Amino acid sequence: MINRELVDPKSIVIVGGSNDKLKPGGSALSNIISGTFRGDLYVVNAKEDIVQGIKCYRSVEDIPNAELAVISIPAKACYSVMKTLIEKKGVKAFIMFSAGFSEETPEGAEMEKEIAEMVTKAGASLIGPNCSGMFNLNHQCIFTKPIPDIDRYGVDMVSSSGGTATFIIESSMRVGLRFSSVWSVGNAAQIGVDDVLEYLDETFDPKTSSRIKLLYIETIKSPDRFLEHAASLIRKGCQIAAIKSGTSESGSRAASSHTGAIASSDLAIEALFRKAGIIRCFSRDELANVGAVLSLPKLRGNNLAIITQAGGPAVILTDALSKGKINVPEMPKLLSEELKTHLLPGSAVSNPIDLLGTGTGEHLGYAIDFCIEKFRDVDGIAVIYGDPGVTKVREAYEILDSKMRTSPIPIYAILPSVKTAAKEMDDFVKKGHVNFIDEVALADAMSRVVTINKPSAGKMEDLNVDIPKIRRIIDSIKTDGYIDPDTVKKLLKAAGVPCVEEFVSANKNSVLAFAEKAGYPVVAKCVGPVHKSDVGGVVLNIKTKEHLALEFDRLMSIPETTEVMVQPMLSGTELFIGAKYEHGYGHIVLCGLGGIFVEILKDVASGLAPLSFQEASSMIHSLRAYKIIQGTRGQQGLNEALFTEIIVRLSILLRFASEIKEMDINPLLANDKQVVAVDARIRIEK
Repeated sequence: MINRELVDPKSIVIVGGSNDKLKPGGSALSNIISGTFRGDLYVVNAKEDIVQGIKCYRSVEDIPNAELAVISIPAKACYSVMKTLIEKKGVKAFIMFSAGFSEETPEGAEMEKEIAEMVTKAGASLIGPNCSGMFNLNHQCIFTKPIPDIDRYGVDMVSSSGGTATFIIESSMRVGLRFSSVWSVGNAAQIGVDDVLEYLDETFDPKTSSRIKLLYIETIKSPDRFLEHAASLIRKGCQIAAIKSGTSESGSRAASSHTGAIASSDLAIEALFRKAGIIRCFSRDELANVGAVLSLPKLRGNNLAIITQAGGPAVILTDALSKGKINVPEMPKLLSEELKTHLLPGSAVSNPIDLLGTGTGEHLGYAIDFCIEKFRDVDGIAVIYGDPGVTKVREAYEILDSKMRTSPIPIYAILPSVKTAAKEMDDFVKKGHVNFIDEVALADAMSRVVTINKPSAGKMEDLNVDIPKIRRIIDSIKTDGYIDPDTVKKLLKAAGVPCVEEFVSANKNSVLAFAEKAGYPVVAKCVGPVHKSDVGGVVLNIKTKEHLALEFDRLMSIPETTEVMVQPMLSGTELFIGAKYEHGYGHIVLCGLGGIFVEILKDVASGLAPLSFQEASSMIHSLRAYKIIQGTRGQQGLNEALFTEIIVRLSILLRFASEIKEMDINPLLANDKQVVAVDARIRIEK
């Protein structure tokens, strides 16, 4: 629980406050004194009378009542001190710097649990233990430095790690970001990242609240609650960028399906973020750069003009933007000829617009105005302007400052001269601007922002999926494990998924009769073994009755085979849809190219069931192999709309059949007209 005493206390006590500013209690006290807090401030230190100019109490028994306590003492002393503060001094909020709890030993974990239970029972708030603290507009109860510029409309940051929060702040200050609040939750004994997100959602005020949230997450206690409040904030007009650490696999494990082999916690996070509409980042600098892009006016389209002082960086930026689906359109010839007359001889004007190394601030200002007023094909402008030693860079930055304040479209400043123009860059940033320094960093951040999905949490498409029939089929299954092919087919048909005609039997004559009726060529597969291809259990292009009879006998001799499946031989590109139930998340749905390449290439996209059409389409578009689906080099594209619909239909099936723990449809055969499920496996646990 997050209460008023935590975010806006009228009185604060620092237990373990110190004159030594290299200690957490001393550093935090210094930050509070020099910050925005104007309430009553008390210090407890058993060995001091005056600490940093403030009267010091020898014991918590001696202090006046207080609302918020900052705890910076050894772990073993915390419980009794906090008990006294709760019972005798009216403390309703705690920030615990103290370490030595669940992050170290089982005994520490037990102490942490007891403290959290005591605090919660008292109706108080607890940040930590093992955290660096928090700050907002009202107070700066944090022991790390630097403290960035605090601005009501700056970003809110929530971090599982205090050290990481500090380094993200440094990266963010370098690009010019300001902060409204920072929360370091540490061990999150009571308040975790999802709790802070809930608080930011429930207290959001469209007139006064920050609209940018940056997250560093180590643990998501409740994915459902995280999704609910992240999506809610985004729908209210906020934008969220996040790093989730700890998603790599430390080792391989045996899996009983393609989906089981490739589904991972990383794909679960990818799916969660996609559904919430969160921009995923993978480094501190990336998070800071995305935050900087979000702090600028929204790019309304995907076309950018580049005004540069050097050709090379502009080419690098153009290449990086194109990879991120952002265009640098060529300026019409008549316009470029007009612009050229106002720039230095030799300037390039087709877009990128190269002012040359000797291009002045006046040239820069004219080029910006020209793009805004006449080059109507662009939605934003990137400006690359450094100090090669032959221009008045301060004058140029003052003009850039003026243009950015009045421009109807966003202007992205890339000021790369970190040595020769360090003072001018710093002054530019202090005027309230952001600076990207590196052009590729800007392009990467922009591409993440322009390709983000809208939240789709709680949305289910209205399709004719026969949910009652699905439940009847699931309820009729009495044992756990992989269900038989006939039941799989019934489930897929109830969901409206097109299936290839097939026949399964252990009787050779029945199999031969079906093949005769369906028409050759056919495909034969063993039923029983998990990975049929690995055991020689798939035979393609069987053209005669005699060949099928021989293959039937061979397939039945494969260990674990119980029956043989026969299907008409279809042609098309192999696609894949899979799903895996992940505790706390629900079903993670995967899609990609099919056949044997699923595990080899691992080019899959993930989403959380149920999926909207927008989500499913976004998954398909994010595949590296999307050009194959789209059609390339004269090849006919596949029926993308039907592939999207099948993904959505299966996600609805899964939403109402939580007993399904793994599903593979591999392959679906697709061409420009149809997408048909050829082989499928479903494992259930009641």
